[in-house]
Amino acid sequence: MKRSTLLILSITGVCSAILHTAAWSVNNFLMTGPKAYLTFSSSVAAGAHSGMEECKFQFGWERWNCPESALQLSTHNRLRSATRETSFVHAISSAGVMYTLTRNCSLGDFESCGCDDSRNGRVGGRGWVWGGCSDNVEFGEKVSKLFVDALETGHDTRALINLHNNEVGRLATTMKRACKCHGVSGSCSIQTCWLQLAEFREIGNYLKIKYDQAHKLEMDKRRVRAGNSADSRGATAEAFHHIHASELVFLEDSPDYCTRNASLGHHGTEGRECLQTGKNLSQWEKRSCRRLCTECGLRVEERRTEVVASCNCKFHWCCTVRCEQCRTLVAKHFCTRRDPAAPNHIRQRSRGHRR
Repeated sequence: MKRSTLLILSITGVCSAILHTAAWSVNNFLMTGPKAYLTFSSSVAAGAHSGMEECKFQFGWERWNCPESALQLSTHNRLRSATRETSFVHAISSAGVMYTLTRNCSLGDFESCGCDDSRNGRVGGRGWVWGGCSDNVEFGEKVSKLFVDALETGHDTRALINLHNNEVGRLATTMKRACKCHGVSGSCSIQTCWLQLAEFREIGNYLKIKYDQAHKLEMDKRRVRAGNSADSRGATAEAFHHIHASELVFLEDSPDYCTRNASLGHHGTEGRECLQTGKNLSQWEKRSCRRLCTECGLRVEERRTEVVASCNCKFHWCCTVRCEQCRTLVAKHFCTRRDPAAPNHIRQRSRGHRR
Protein backbone atom coordinates (compact mmCIF):
# COMPACT_ATOMS: atom_id res chain seq x y z
CA MET A 1 0.00 0.00 0.00
CA LYS A 2 1.44 3.35 -1.08
CA ARG A 3 0.19 6.83 -0.26
CA SER A 4 0.40 10.21 -2.01
CA THR A 5 2.73 9.09 -4.77
CA LEU A 6 3.54 11.90 -7.20
CA LEU A 7 4.00 10.92 -10.81
CA ILE A 8 5.03 13.47 -13.42
CA LEU A 9 4.06 12.59 -16.96
CA SER A 10 5.68 14.61 -19.71
CA ILE A 11 4.35 14.08 -23.23
CA THR A 12 6.36 16.18 -25.69
CA GLY A 13 4.22 18.50 -27.82
CA VAL A 14 0.92 17.13 -26.58
CA CYS A 15 0.32 17.64 -22.90
CA SER A 16 1.91 17.58 -19.50
CA ALA A 17 0.09 16.63 -16.35
CA ILE A 18 0.88 15.90 -12.74
CA LEU A 19 -0.85 12.79 -11.52
CA HIS A 20 -1.34 12.56 -7.76
CA THR A 21 -1.82 8.82 -7.28
CA ALA A 22 -3.66 8.23 -4.03
CA ALA A 23 -3.52 5.13 -1.87
CA TRP A 24 -4.05 2.02 -3.95
CA SER A 25 -3.77 -1.74 -3.64
CA VAL A 26 -2.95 -4.34 -6.26
CA ASN A 27 -3.56 -8.03 -6.68
CA ASN A 28 -0.66 -10.45 -6.45
CA PHE A 29 -0.22 -10.52 -10.23
CA LEU A 30 0.81 -6.83 -10.21
CA MET A 31 4.18 -5.53 -9.19
CA THR A 32 4.35 -3.50 -6.02
CA GLY A 33 6.56 -0.68 -4.82
CA PRO A 34 8.08 2.28 -6.70
CA LYS A 35 9.10 0.08 -9.64
CA ALA A 36 5.44 -0.49 -10.47
CA TYR A 37 4.86 3.22 -11.04
CA LEU A 38 7.90 3.47 -13.30
CA THR A 39 6.83 0.38 -15.23
CA PHE A 40 3.29 1.60 -15.91
CA SER A 41 4.00 5.32 -16.22
CA SER A 42 5.44 5.13 -19.73
CA SER A 43 2.34 3.25 -20.91
CA VAL A 44 0.07 5.77 -19.20
CA ALA A 45 1.94 8.60 -20.92
CA ALA A 46 1.74 6.84 -24.30
CA GLY A 47 -1.96 6.14 -23.79
CA ALA A 48 -2.74 9.76 -22.96
CA HIS A 49 -0.72 10.77 -26.03
CA SER A 50 -2.70 8.44 -28.34
CA GLY A 51 -5.96 9.68 -26.82
CA MET A 52 -5.12 13.31 -27.58
CA GLU A 53 -3.93 12.44 -31.09
CA GLU A 54 -7.29 10.78 -31.72
CA CYS A 55 -9.01 13.84 -30.28
CA LYS A 56 -7.15 16.03 -32.79
CA PHE A 57 -8.23 13.74 -35.62
CA GLN A 58 -11.89 13.73 -34.60
CA PHE A 59 -12.02 17.55 -34.27
CA GLY A 60 -9.57 18.44 -37.03
CA TRP A 61 -12.08 20.54 -39.02
CA GLU A 62 -14.13 22.00 -36.18
CA ARG A 63 -13.84 25.30 -34.34
CA TRP A 64 -12.55 23.61 -31.21
CA ASN A 65 -9.81 21.38 -32.59
CA CYS A 66 -8.50 19.77 -29.40
CA PRO A 67 -5.55 22.11 -28.74
CA GLU A 68 -2.43 20.81 -27.04
CA SER A 69 -3.53 22.41 -23.77
CA ALA A 70 -6.85 20.53 -23.69
CA LEU A 71 -5.86 17.70 -21.33
CA GLN A 72 -3.83 19.99 -19.06
CA LEU A 73 -6.60 22.57 -18.72
CA SER A 74 -9.26 19.97 -18.07
CA THR A 75 -7.52 19.00 -14.86
CA HIS A 76 -6.12 22.38 -13.79
CA ASN A 77 -7.35 23.41 -10.35
CA ARG A 78 -8.12 26.96 -11.45
CA LEU A 79 -9.57 26.09 -14.82
CA ARG A 80 -11.82 23.15 -14.03
CA SER A 81 -14.32 23.49 -16.83
CA ALA A 82 -17.03 20.92 -17.44
CA THR A 83 -18.05 21.60 -21.05
CA ARG A 84 -19.06 19.17 -23.77
CA GLU A 85 -15.48 19.31 -25.10
CA THR A 86 -13.98 18.57 -21.69
CA SER A 87 -16.21 15.49 -21.45
CA PHE A 88 -14.72 14.14 -24.67
CA VAL A 89 -11.15 14.88 -23.50
CA HIS A 90 -11.69 12.88 -20.31
CA ALA A 91 -13.30 9.97 -22.17
CA ILE A 92 -10.76 9.68 -25.01
CA SER A 93 -7.71 10.08 -22.75
CA SER A 94 -9.09 7.50 -20.30
CA ALA A 95 -9.77 5.12 -23.20
CA GLY A 96 -6.26 5.72 -24.57
CA VAL A 97 -4.61 4.87 -21.24
CA MET A 98 -6.68 1.71 -20.80
CA TYR A 99 -6.08 0.65 -24.41
CA THR A 100 -2.31 1.04 -24.20
CA LEU A 101 -2.00 -0.69 -20.83
CA THR A 102 -4.09 -3.60 -22.13
CA ARG A 103 -2.00 -4.03 -25.27
CA ASN A 104 1.32 -3.72 -23.45
CA CYS A 105 0.22 -6.31 -20.91
CA SER A 106 -0.82 -8.80 -23.60
CA LEU A 107 2.44 -8.23 -25.48
CA GLY A 108 4.42 -9.19 -22.38
CA ASP A 109 5.85 -5.72 -21.70
CA PHE A 110 5.10 -6.02 -17.97
CA GLU A 111 6.43 -8.63 -15.57
CA SER A 112 3.84 -11.06 -14.17
CA CYS A 113 1.19 -9.89 -16.64
CA GLY A 114 0.25 -11.39 -19.96
CA CYS A 115 -2.59 -12.70 -22.10
CA ASP A 116 -6.00 -13.46 -20.67
CA ASP A 117 -6.21 -17.24 -21.07
CA SER A 118 -9.08 -17.77 -18.61
CA ARG A 119 -11.37 -19.11 -21.36
CA ASN A 120 -8.82 -21.23 -23.21
CA GLY A 121 -9.93 -24.79 -23.89
CA ARG A 122 -13.65 -24.07 -23.56
CA VAL A 123 -16.04 -24.57 -26.44
CA GLY A 124 -17.14 -21.13 -27.54
CA GLY A 125 -19.63 -22.09 -30.23
CA ARG A 126 -20.27 -24.42 -33.12
CA GLY A 127 -16.96 -25.18 -34.82
CA TRP A 128 -14.72 -23.10 -32.60
CA VAL A 129 -13.03 -23.14 -29.21
CA TRP A 130 -11.39 -20.49 -27.06
CA GLY A 131 -7.61 -20.32 -27.33
CA GLY A 132 -4.78 -18.06 -28.40
CA CYS A 133 -3.86 -14.80 -26.66
CA SER A 134 -6.83 -12.68 -25.61
CA ASP A 135 -6.06 -9.08 -24.69
CA ASN A 136 -6.05 -8.62 -20.94
CA VAL A 137 -8.65 -5.84 -20.78
CA GLU A 138 -9.33 -6.46 -17.10
CA PHE A 139 -5.74 -5.53 -16.28
CA GLY A 140 -5.90 -2.41 -18.47
CA GLU A 141 -9.11 -1.25 -16.86
CA LYS A 142 -7.88 -1.82 -13.32
CA VAL A 143 -4.54 -0.03 -13.67
CA SER A 144 -5.92 2.84 -15.77
CA LYS A 145 -8.38 3.62 -12.99
CA LEU A 146 -5.52 3.88 -10.51
CA PHE A 147 -3.80 6.55 -12.56
CA VAL A 148 -6.56 8.47 -14.35
CA ASP A 149 -9.27 8.57 -11.69
CA ALA A 150 -6.73 9.57 -9.04
CA LEU A 151 -6.61 13.00 -10.70
CA GLU A 152 -10.03 13.79 -9.24
CA THR A 153 -9.33 14.45 -5.58
CA GLY A 154 -12.41 16.63 -5.01
CA HIS A 155 -15.97 15.65 -4.20
CA ASP A 156 -17.80 18.39 -6.08
CA THR A 157 -20.07 18.01 -9.09
CA ARG A 158 -17.28 18.64 -11.59
CA ALA A 159 -15.18 15.85 -10.10
CA LEU A 160 -18.10 13.43 -10.30
CA ILE A 161 -18.74 14.42 -13.91
CA ASN A 162 -15.07 13.85 -14.80
CA LEU A 163 -15.08 10.44 -13.13
CA HIS A 164 -18.26 9.51 -14.98
CA ASN A 165 -16.76 10.55 -18.34
CA ASN A 166 -13.55 8.65 -17.55
CA GLU A 167 -15.68 5.53 -17.14
CA VAL A 168 -17.51 6.22 -20.42
CA GLY A 169 -14.11 6.10 -22.14
CA ARG A 170 -13.24 2.80 -20.52
CA LEU A 171 -16.62 1.30 -21.45
CA ALA A 172 -15.99 2.34 -25.06
CA THR A 173 -12.88 0.14 -25.19
CA THR A 174 -14.53 -2.81 -26.92
CA MET A 175 -13.23 -6.23 -27.90
CA LYS A 176 -13.62 -8.24 -31.09
CA ARG A 177 -13.31 -11.95 -31.73
CA ALA A 178 -10.43 -13.07 -33.92
CA CYS A 179 -10.04 -16.67 -35.13
CA LYS A 180 -7.54 -18.99 -36.77
CA CYS A 181 -8.53 -21.98 -38.87
CA HIS A 182 -7.32 -25.54 -38.30
CA GLY A 183 -7.93 -28.65 -40.35
CA VAL A 184 -6.61 -30.81 -43.17
CA SER A 185 -5.62 -28.79 -46.27
CA GLY A 186 -7.07 -25.63 -44.83
CA SER A 187 -10.54 -27.08 -44.45
CA CYS A 188 -11.14 -24.94 -41.34
CA SER A 189 -13.05 -27.75 -39.66
CA ILE A 190 -12.29 -26.16 -36.31
CA GLN A 191 -11.29 -22.66 -35.31
CA THR A 192 -9.37 -21.31 -32.34
CA CYS A 193 -10.65 -17.89 -31.30
CA TRP A 194 -9.58 -15.16 -28.92
CA LEU A 195 -10.62 -11.61 -28.03
CA GLN A 196 -8.60 -8.62 -29.16
CA LEU A 197 -9.10 -4.88 -28.86
CA ALA A 198 -10.94 -3.09 -31.63
CA GLU A 199 -8.98 -0.46 -33.57
CA PHE A 200 -8.58 2.71 -31.54
CA ARG A 201 -10.09 4.71 -34.42
CA GLU A 202 -13.35 2.81 -33.89
CA ILE A 203 -13.32 3.86 -30.23
CA GLY A 204 -12.70 7.47 -31.27
CA ASN A 205 -15.57 7.38 -33.77
CA TYR A 206 -17.90 5.94 -31.12
CA LEU A 207 -16.97 8.57 -28.52
CA LYS A 208 -17.40 11.34 -31.11
CA ILE A 209 -21.01 10.21 -31.54
CA LYS A 210 -21.39 10.23 -27.76
CA TYR A 211 -19.99 13.77 -27.75
CA ASP A 212 -22.67 14.90 -30.21
CA GLN A 213 -25.33 13.25 -28.02
CA ALA A 214 -23.89 14.39 -24.67
CA HIS A 215 -26.35 15.37 -21.92
CA LYS A 216 -26.18 18.62 -20.02
CA LEU A 217 -26.85 18.17 -16.32
CA GLU A 218 -29.46 20.61 -15.07
CA MET A 219 -28.48 21.38 -11.49
CA ASP A 220 -30.23 23.31 -8.76
CA LYS A 221 -27.56 25.99 -8.32
CA ARG A 222 -28.68 26.93 -4.83
CA ARG A 223 -28.24 23.35 -3.64
CA VAL A 224 -24.93 22.94 -5.48
CA ARG A 225 -23.52 26.04 -3.73
CA ALA A 226 -23.87 24.16 -0.47
CA GLY A 227 -20.53 22.48 -1.24
CA ASN A 228 -20.08 18.97 0.07
CA SER A 229 -23.24 19.02 2.15
CA ALA A 230 -25.94 16.36 2.02
CA ASP A 231 -28.16 18.80 0.10
CA SER A 232 -25.51 19.34 -2.56
CA ARG A 233 -24.82 15.61 -2.90
CA GLY A 234 -28.55 15.02 -3.21
CA ALA A 235 -28.80 17.52 -6.07
CA THR A 236 -25.97 15.77 -7.90
CA ALA A 237 -27.51 12.32 -7.37
CA GLU A 238 -30.83 13.54 -8.77
CA ALA A 239 -29.12 14.98 -11.86
CA PHE A 240 -27.33 11.66 -12.57
CA HIS A 241 -30.43 9.57 -11.93
CA HIS A 242 -31.53 9.37 -15.58
CA ILE A 243 -28.04 9.30 -17.14
CA HIS A 244 -26.90 5.99 -18.62
CA ALA A 245 -23.40 4.80 -17.77
CA SER A 246 -22.32 5.04 -21.43
CA GLU A 247 -23.48 8.64 -21.97
CA LEU A 248 -21.16 11.65 -21.79
CA VAL A 249 -22.32 14.47 -19.54
CA PHE A 250 -21.35 18.12 -19.14
CA LEU A 251 -22.29 20.99 -16.86
CA GLU A 252 -21.48 24.21 -18.72
CA ASP A 253 -22.25 25.52 -22.20
CA SER A 254 -19.32 25.74 -24.59
CA PRO A 255 -17.69 29.15 -25.02
CA ASP A 256 -17.32 30.95 -28.34
CA TYR A 257 -14.54 29.04 -30.06
CA CYS A 258 -14.41 31.52 -32.94
CA THR A 259 -12.44 34.02 -30.88
CA ARG A 260 -9.12 33.67 -29.09
CA ASN A 261 -9.13 33.34 -25.31
CA ALA A 262 -5.58 32.85 -24.05
CA SER A 263 -6.61 32.35 -20.41
CA LEU A 264 -8.78 29.36 -21.38
CA GLY A 265 -6.36 28.04 -23.99
CA HIS A 266 -8.68 28.73 -26.96
CA HIS A 267 -6.84 29.91 -30.06
CA GLY A 268 -9.83 30.96 -32.17
CA THR A 269 -10.15 30.12 -35.86
CA GLU A 270 -8.05 32.92 -37.36
CA GLY A 271 -5.17 31.33 -39.27
CA ARG A 272 -6.82 27.89 -39.37
CA GLU A 273 -6.72 25.89 -42.57
CA CYS A 274 -10.02 24.78 -44.10
CA LEU A 275 -11.01 22.60 -47.05
CA GLN A 276 -12.79 23.62 -50.23
CA THR A 277 -11.63 21.14 -52.83
CA GLY A 278 -10.14 17.68 -52.72
CA LYS A 279 -10.88 14.04 -53.35
CA ASN A 280 -13.15 11.99 -51.11
CA LEU A 281 -14.12 14.90 -48.84
CA SER A 282 -17.09 14.40 -46.56
CA GLN A 283 -19.89 16.98 -46.46
CA TRP A 284 -18.62 18.05 -43.04
CA GLU A 285 -15.13 18.68 -44.44
CA LYS A 286 -16.49 20.52 -47.49
CA ARG A 287 -18.31 22.95 -45.17
CA SER A 288 -15.24 23.60 -43.05
CA CYS A 289 -14.43 26.97 -44.64
CA ARG A 290 -17.92 28.24 -43.94
CA ARG A 291 -17.87 26.88 -40.40
CA LEU A 292 -14.38 28.06 -39.46
CA CYS A 293 -14.12 31.28 -41.47
CA THR A 294 -17.34 32.83 -42.76
CA GLU A 295 -19.53 32.07 -39.74
CA CYS A 296 -16.77 33.38 -37.46
CA GLY A 297 -16.57 36.74 -39.23
CA LEU A 298 -13.44 35.85 -41.21
CA ARG A 299 -12.74 35.51 -44.90
CA VAL A 300 -11.25 32.61 -46.82
CA GLU A 301 -7.82 33.30 -48.30
CA GLU A 302 -6.24 31.03 -50.89
CA ARG A 303 -2.49 30.52 -50.65
CA ARG A 304 -0.41 28.60 -53.14
CA THR A 305 2.42 26.64 -51.60
CA GLU A 306 5.22 24.78 -53.34
CA VAL A 307 5.43 21.18 -52.17
CA VAL A 308 8.46 18.98 -52.83
CA ALA A 309 7.83 15.24 -52.91
CA SER A 310 9.48 12.10 -54.24
CA CYS A 311 8.25 10.96 -57.64
CA ASN A 312 9.12 8.72 -60.59
CA CYS A 313 10.65 6.16 -58.25
CA LYS A 314 12.42 3.21 -59.85
CA PHE A 315 13.82 0.00 -58.42
CA HIS A 316 17.44 -0.75 -59.30
CA TRP A 317 19.00 -4.22 -59.00
CA CYS A 318 20.05 -4.82 -56.31
CA CYS A 319 18.63 -3.34 -54.06
CA THR A 320 17.89 0.35 -54.09
CA VAL A 321 15.03 2.63 -55.02
CA ARG A 322 15.90 5.93 -56.68
CA CYS A 323 13.43 8.78 -56.94
CA GLU A 324 13.28 12.22 -58.48
CA GLN A 325 12.23 15.31 -56.55
CA CYS A 326 9.12 16.87 -58.05
CA ARG A 327 7.83 20.33 -57.22
CA THR A 328 4.14 21.11 -57.42
CA LEU A 329 1.99 24.09 -56.48
CA VAL A 330 -0.78 23.23 -54.03
CA ALA A 331 -3.67 25.57 -53.23
CA LYS A 332 -4.58 25.77 -49.55
CA HIS A 333 -7.25 27.86 -47.84
CA PHE A 334 -6.99 29.71 -44.54
CA CYS A 335 -9.21 31.88 -42.35
CA THR A 336 -8.01 35.49 -42.25
CA ARG A 337 -9.38 38.81 -41.02
CA ARG A 338 -11.63 40.74 -43.36
CA ASP A 339 -10.55 44.01 -44.93
CA PRO A 340 -11.93 46.77 -42.65
CA ALA A 341 -13.08 48.64 -45.75
CA ALA A 342 -15.16 45.71 -46.96
CA PRO A 343 -18.99 45.91 -46.72
CA ASN A 344 -20.33 44.92 -43.32
CA HIS A 345 -22.37 41.88 -44.32
CA ILE A 346 -20.70 39.44 -41.99
CA ARG A 347 -22.98 36.71 -40.77
CA GLN A 348 -23.55 36.83 -37.05
CA ARG A 349 -21.11 34.66 -35.17
CA SER A 350 -22.53 31.36 -34.02
CA ARG A 351 -22.19 30.51 -30.34
CA GLY A 352 -22.85 27.54 -28.09
CA HIS A 353 -22.68 23.99 -29.40
CA ARG A 354 -21.52 24.79 -32.93
CA ARG A 355 -17.96 23.59 -33.24
